[in-house]
Parts: sequence; C-alpha cells; structure tokens
Amino acid sequence: MAIKLGLQRRHQDLGVIWAIFLLCLLPELAFLGNDIGLWGQPGWRQFVYQNGAFWPGLLDNWRSNYPGQKYAMFLTYGFLHAGPSHFILNMLTLFALAPPLLTRLDARGFVLLWTLSTLGGAIAFGFLSKSPHPMVGASGALFGLAGAILQGEMATMQARGAPWLKAARAMAPPVLVLILLNLVSYWAMGGLLAWQTHLGGFLAGWITSAFLTRKRHK
Repeated sequence: MAIKLGLQRRHQDLGVIWAIFLLCLLPELAFLGNDIGLWGQPGWRQFVYQNGAFWPGLLDNWRSNYPGQKYAMFLTYGFLHAGPSHFILNMLTLFALAPPLLTRLDARGFVLLWTLSTLGGAIAFGFLSKSPHPMVGASGALFGLAGAILQGEMATMQARGAPWLKAARAMAPPVLVLILLNLVSYWAMGGLLAWQTHLGGFLAGWITSAFLTRKRHK
C-alpha cells in the first residue's frame, strides 16, 4: 500500500509539470496555426501580446487595454512565447529541471516556487529594464527552478556539516556558468535577452526554496 500511495503521489506531482506545459503549449499552438493561416483572422499573436505580455510602460504612464492589465501581466507573460523555437527551448528546460525538484518539493510547493519565480522575474524586469519592448516567456520561472536546485544543494552540504563559505564556493561554478550563458545569449540575440527576468526569477527561486526547506524541517 505504501508503494502504491507513493507512486500515486509521484504521478500527481508530475501532473503539475504537464499542466504548466499545456498552459504554455495551447497559446503557442493557437498562434502557430493562425500564423500559417490555418484558422482565424491574421494577428492573434500580436493581439495576445498586446494584452498578455509584460509591458514596462504600463508601470509608468501607458494606458491599459483593460482594467487590471498592469497587474495581470506579472503572471500572464510567463505562459506566452516569442515563437516555436523559444517555446521548445523553454519546455525542454522545464522537463529537465522540474523532476529533481519534485523529489524535494510536493506539488503545492512546486506551484508556489513557479509562481513566485514568475513574479520575481517580472518585478526585476519592471525595475531594471529601460526597454519599451514587451517581454514574454517562461524563463523567469525556469531560472527560479535553477535557483531552487542550487539552494537545495547548498542546504544539503550545510546539513552534512560543510561550512557556509565552503558550500557557497561549491555553488560558484554553476552560477558563473549561468551568468556566462546569459552574456553569450545577450550578445547572440542583439541585446534582446531579458536578463533582468532571469536574475529576478533566480533570486526569487532561491529565496522561495530556502523558505520551503526551512519550513519542511521545522
């Protein structure tokens, strides 16, 4: 019975990943079909971007398209992508990073982590970006997953008796790799990479993971 219950919970936890995947897949499929003329009038992608992407100007003096847009965009941007390649890259990253975290967090903890990382990415982009261009993509949440994984590894090292400084040094190489990847991507994309979102998501994921880990061990 214990084994069956454990497998059932595992399937439920993995269902969270598939739910996030579908929430990102459905709009991209709708956009792709519209882009190539399979259905609808042209312009679906642009219309949804106008109403669901993160627009920094809405935090200043731009007029919203509907009441509450400047608040809703802190979450809606994370389920939209700039095209099939952007979507595929992010979803591959999701399925690579999420399963290890689900061994440590339950489904509720993972949803909280994903949500706060998405918010953290948007907040950082809103404060740090000077660009008028919109921002879309799940990478804020994905960098939050990366931050949570590294925080968990550091916490494990400390729990085994490693000094804080030694644990921090062990985390330095993967953090430097993430920074290097962002620099290379920023250059390759001509400055269009939303590094601010990645930074905010990473920090939010790290902090959320630390909170959940501490709460679990109380």
